[in-house]
Amino acid sequence: VLPPMMRHHLQQKQRRSLMAKAKAKAAGTVKVRRIRSGIGRPQDQKATLDGLGLTRMNRVRELEDTPAVRGMIDKVKHLVEILPAE
Repeated sequence: VLPPMMRHHLQQKQRRSLMAKAKAKAAGTVKVRRIRSGIGRPQDQKATLDGLGLTRMNRVRELEDTPAVRGMIDKVKHLVEILPAE
């Protein structure tokens, strides 16, 4: 049996976890396709493409639509295209 303080902390942690999952689900997704090569591009742009999971030409990834992912897409917007959501 857990002491009341530990039980309360555990309940708060579970609530935060459920809220984070709900936010991620509500945020939706965005589809991105790599349309240009990273050859001759700065290393940070190549790393951003790898971070998005776009390691090859014409590869499509469905990613969470979060501000971080949107910022990464904006950084390499000349190398990728955003596809319509289904």
